[in-house]
Formats: sequence, structure tokens, C-alpha cells
Amino acid sequence: MSDADESFDLPACLARVRHRDQAAARELVDHLYPLVIKIVRSHLPRRVLEEDLAQEVFMKMFARLEQFQGAVPLTHWVSRIAVTTCIDHLRAQQRRPEFRWADLSENEAAVLDQATAADGEVTPDDAIAARELVDKLLGQLRPDDQLVIRLMDLEQLSVSEVSERTGWNGSLVKVRAFRARRKLRKLFESLERKEAHHESV
Repeated sequence: MSDADESFDLPACLARVRHRDQAAARELVDHLYPLVIKIVRSHLPRRVLEEDLAQEVFMKMFARLEQFQGAVPLTHWVSRIAVTTCIDHLRAQQRRPEFRWADLSENEAAVLDQATAADGEVTPDDAIAARELVDKLLGQLRPDDQLVIRLMDLEQLSVSEVSERTGWNGSLVKVRAFRARRKLRKLFESLERKEAHHESV
């Protein structure tokens, strides 16, 4: 944490913001921007610019600031607004054509072959292709399922950290993670079956 963050007086800044102090509002945005942009970048819906999404998060934050009573840290409260905003955009883009093996590049298809083989391991050289493949498959899941896999499996957050960021309780996080992983696995298996059928025809 930088000296600027350590010296930032959040309660005083919030008090000034609530009295319509524009300079304080800019200071608050500057203070929270790294947190918000990190969340936006990790859950960014396709075709949405990260700055536009971050701007929307801050607009919602200021619109709801009167509701913030300090029961949880401000960063947790803002994180939940950011996560919900991303989920809303993902839901708006939910209607997509069925994902098929043919949608994969040759490299992605090779990675999928390796990842689903009994003794398969994805080499470091294939890491980028693997990430792109996971993104494509995640795009087929419901927004809540996408979110829990990104947080727990891609960002390696703990159950309690996911709970803080989303507002879900620990049990719900575990159940959603289990179900989302199972759905993702079925997508892998479905792609394999379709490709096997295609090759046999």
C-alpha cells in the first residue's frame, strides 16, 4: 500500500462528498479506481469498454452513497456494486449462438485435447490459448457461474474473499462453485462428443 493510501482519510472524504464537495468526489474516485478497474478487467463482458464500465460503477456508487452506513468497509460495498454491474452486462449479452468445436482455433482445439486427456497437461506455451479457451467456454455459463469460476479458479480467491466481494455467504459460494465447475466440465465433454461425431461422419 502506498503512502498516499495510508494517509487517505476516508471518513472525512465521505463526509465532504455527502456535502456535494466535487474535489472530494474526485479524490474518492482516485482512491477507489485501482480496486474497481481490477474487478472490471477480470469480469469484463465482451464489447464493453473497461473505462465505460468503471464509469458506470462510480455513477451507481454516488447515486447510492446515502445507503452506505458503514456496516461493511467501503471497499467491500463498492466491490459488490462493481461485481453486480459486470453481472448485469453479462446477462444482457447472454443470448449467444451455441458454442461449437468449429469455433476454436487449431491451437485452442489442441489445448482442449490435452486438457481433457487422462494424463494431459497444458504446457506453458499453451497458457494463453488455454485462457482464451476458458473465456469462450465461460461465456456459455450463466453470469453468476462465470463469476464464481473467475474469482475462485482464475483469481485464486478464498471462499471468504469471494464472499466479501459478492455478498454471498460462504455456503452459497461453495455450492455455486461446485455447480459451475460441473457445468464447465459438461461443456468440455459436449464439445468432445460433437467433435467425435463430426469425425466419424
